[in-house]
Amino acid sequence: MAFEPPQRLVRALGEMPETAQDEDWLGQLPRLTEAALSRRGVRAQRVQAPGGRSSLVVLVTYADGTPAALKLAPPHARPDRELAALAHWGGFGAVRILDTRHHEDDGALLLERLHPEVSLRSLPEAKALLEASGTLRRLWVAPPAGHVWETVAERTGQQAAALRVAPAEVRALADTALAMREELVAAPLEELLLHGNFRQGKVLAGERAPWLTVGPDPLVGERAYDLARLVRDRLEDQVASSAGAAGARRRVNKLADALEVDRDRLRGWTLFRAVESGNRALAAGRRRDAELLLEFAAWL
Repeated sequence: MAFEPPQRLVRALGEMPETAQDEDWLGQLPRLTEAALSRRGVRAQRVQAPGGRSSLVVLVTYADGTPAALKLAPPHARPDRELAALAHWGGFGAVRILDTRHHEDDGALLLERLHPEVSLRSLPEAKALLEASGTLRRLWVAPPAGHVWETVAERTGQQAAALRVAPAEVRALADTALAMREELVAAPLEELLLHGNFRQGKVLAGERAPWLTVGPDPLVGERAYDLARLVRDRLEDQVASSAGAAGARRRVNKLADALEVDRDRLRGWTLFRAVESGNRALAAGRRRDAELLLEFAAWL
């Protein structure tokens, strides 16, 4: 069967600085996928569509019919760090790894099959946030000694460099976001393993547990950073509502209280991450996304 990369993945890679390396990976993807399937002794059923922005996922079966999912990600995505995080969680709140024997050969991950068509976004908003909070709480554990993940300070330090040269239309918000980041990283509260990219679409229905998270971009730091991405979930609905800034602040406070996170720190990280994402979207030509993100950030 053909293993064409999802268009969302192609577009996302086009926005990354690692274009030469990733273009090579994209060109070899059909061969890499066939080899990964052969190494693990599994048979492809279909490519998961519409697919993600960071990987190719192939739904597969073992010879005895047991379902699984094979995930291939480009080199810059550091699948070794995702593997380490999933192994540390051990299936508690997250998708379970089925086979690690061949990971060093190709970087692919063989995972338990969830229900990719059913995420928390299929639930009403209040129920989705409740389930998301419970799932996220399970992931916040101490990292092992000598862990491989970068810290929140390190990751946001790289992102801050791009904000310092943001265009004029982003300048005021970028300056506010940078000031907030400096204040937050100067007084870190905790060192926990974080999902790094947690939102409702990253939590899928499963068999052994109702909801399990997928697709971490793991790092180590405080819970407020991890929760910040969830605050702006269903962004278009939030911007379209009549609640405006008051609604955004209520959402921050509600999630902070539910997960016992400091309100001001959550507001600060939510603003920083929204401005950083908005600036990146603007640079990639996704103006509509950028406008939504920056409007939301301004409310905070």
